[in-house]
Amino acid sequence: IMLGFLFFAFLAGVARASDVLEFTDDDFDSKIGDHELILVEFFAPWCGHCKKLAPEYEIAATRLKGTVALAKVDCTANTNVCSKYGVSGYPTLKIFRDGEDSGSYDGPRTADGIVSHLKKQAGPASVELKTAEEFEKFIGDHDPSVVGFFADAGSAAQSEFLKAASALRESYRFAHTNLEDHLKKHDIEGEAVVLFRPPHLNNKFEESSVKFGEDKFTSPKIKRFIQDNVFGMCPHMTDDNKDQLKGKDLMVAYYEVDYDKNPKGSNYWRNRVMKVAKSFLDQGKKLSFAVANKNSFSHDVSELGLDASSGELPVVGIRTSKGDKYVMQEEFSRDGKALERFLQDYFDGKLKRYLKSEPIPENNDGPVKVVVAENFDSLVNDDSKDVLVEFYAPWCGHCKSLEPKYKELGEKLSGDPNIVIAKMDATANDVPSPYEVRGFPTIYFSPAGQKQNPKRYEGGREVSDFISYLKKEASNPLVVKDAEETKKKKKKKDDKSEL
Repeated sequence: IMLGFLFFAFLAGVARASDVLEFTDDDFDSKIGDHELILVEFFAPWCGHCKKLAPEYEIAATRLKGTVALAKVDCTANTNVCSKYGVSGYPTLKIFRDGEDSGSYDGPRTADGIVSHLKKQAGPASVELKTAEEFEKFIGDHDPSVVGFFADAGSAAQSEFLKAASALRESYRFAHTNLEDHLKKHDIEGEAVVLFRPPHLNNKFEESSVKFGEDKFTSPKIKRFIQDNVFGMCPHMTDDNKDQLKGKDLMVAYYEVDYDKNPKGSNYWRNRVMKVAKSFLDQGKKLSFAVANKNSFSHDVSELGLDASSGELPVVGIRTSKGDKYVMQEEFSRDGKALERFLQDYFDGKLKRYLKSEPIPENNDGPVKVVVAENFDSLVNDDSKDVLVEFYAPWCGHCKSLEPKYKELGEKLSGDPNIVIAKMDATANDVPSPYEVRGFPTIYFSPAGQKQNPKRYEGGREVSDFISYLKKEASNPLVVKDAEETKKKKKKKDDKSEL
């Protein structure tokens, strides 16, 4: 029995073993300098985002063991060190180099993303390739590879290349070589920078490598060359590279992209997208293309009103840099004709912008007007009216607390023909530009005649606070019903409901 107990105790110890280091106020300063590069998470045990990150952080620590260390500090028990590094929210992740704070970690919060991001941070900005085996291994990676070929290691060209590598090391992989055999193999005399695309994404529509074409090697030109060419015609969008792809006019085909388990199937649909994309790009049309796993990007798929459980066929949407969305309604066809028609209509300006919207309310006579994406223009952007609009979430506790006060505000101002009190469920409707909603409730004042310049309301949330604010900001003198009048109106309404 004792042996069995010890065995289970051993197993429990193994299960609890962690590759994430733990630092405290007492040992942080003495231990942080032991690591050339280390990622530190400052957390609180009660923090929901920290709990969500924890298993990913553990996996990443195990995979990076021996390469980059991962550590954590519990800020509820170690206030000195957290205060020293200005930690004000959880989790805060920081990168330290040789004991010094090197800045915030802004990469993905998944194990894959953390591993990929930190591998690029580890060691020199550009790896020196000394053998043919090292060279083949480097360009055989799942991520694009940028290689500088230089006959003279001390050349100005190599120096500029290393500057570019240092500036972009967080985003891309760099290596350089001075081996004559490598230069000869790639027909290089003197110096060159070559971008190698990942082998698993090789295709017949574009070259598998691209050569820097300028005569003069300068760091800004090399950086521009990489950024213009790194993704090719149709990259595989992942958590790791999505921020570099978003922000442009981008068309994404979402399906079961999985280059580990099903590379053939992944490329089958990607090739069909690329064939159509190439025909439009050859005409000089401006649009970026990508493929993505529809389960990994289920939120994006849902935001486009598409169905992630639609079988093997890709579903397609375009999101412009301004945030406008267009959705391919026709089923994706193997011959690519449906995609071709969709893109032609997009470039011809024939597509209707997609709005995620609840239905327009049939009756909207209450003191607080219900705004949805489809009636936002007619209600909030009515140039003749001032509008106070609350963006809320149905599950938000603060929004529920505000609701009776906001309703009372609407009742007090229901006799003012120049002002509208409104609310919008921002989880069920697209919030249009220039409004920014990052938490709930978010309240904006949209002045008459200045609809492109709404003002964020930062005041108190009592009825009197709103009234004071609107008296100052309203385009016309505010018409406020007195308390007696509001009370009578409410009583009359209650009496009617009893009949």
